[in-house]
Amino acid sequence: MIFSTLTNLRRIVVGVFLLSLLLGTRFAGSACSDPPVPRVIWIGCDKRNADLQGAQLDHATLVRTNFTAANLNEANLVEADLSFVNLTAAHLDGARLSAARLVGANLRQASFVDARLDRARMNRADLEATRLIRAHLEGASLYDAKARKADLTSATLDGAILEQADLREVNFSNATLRNVNLIQSNLQDARLLGAVLENARLDRALLSGADFTAANLNHVTLVGADMSGARLDKARLDNAIWMDRRRCKPGAVGECP
Repeated sequence: MIFSTLTNLRRIVVGVFLLSLLLGTRFAGSACSDPPVPRVIWIGCDKRNADLQGAQLDHATLVRTNFTAANLNEANLVEADLSFVNLTAAHLDGARLSAARLVGANLRQASFVDARLDRARMNRADLEATRLIRAHLEGASLYDAKARKADLTSATLDGAILEQADLREVNFSNATLRNVNLIQSNLQDARLLGAVLENARLDRALLSGADFTAANLNHVTLVGADMSGARLDKARLDNAIWMDRRRCKPGAVGECP
């Protein structure tokens, strides 16, 4: 009986010891003073104006950290968790954020010129006036994102999800948006000059005042969309599904006969 009790007590002591080691290691790795290395844990840290150019932060946990006006140009943030971070006016030109998590992130006025954001999860993120010129967002998810006045000139968004996103006054000129989900998105007064939207879904989207001049809208679906005041000069509409479910004729340009 005594032997059994001592054995159980020893197991409890060993278990507590191992748990303390585990927790100690975890908390030691979450210190905001830790250097910028892969898999670092910075949670709720203050990194405002930090110079992290070229930093290797892949697979890092950076949840709720404040990177306002920080320099993250050319940084490696592949598969990093940046949920709910504050990147207001931060610089991420040429940064790599493939498969990164930016859910609910504040990206207002940040610069992602030439950045890689393919497969990034940016649902409900705030991208108002964000610069994403020539950025790669293939397969990215921006469900219900707020991106009013963002600049996505010449960006690549093939296969991206922008369902119910606020894209008012966004500049998509010369961008590539093949197979994009834009269902119920708000593209009022957006600029899509020369954009490629082949096979895109624009069902029930708000497109009033949008400029599709010379855009490729072949095979898009526009069922229930609001296109009042939209410009379609020289826009290609080959086999597009019109607002009233009519299929546009092959070779249709500028209108759906």
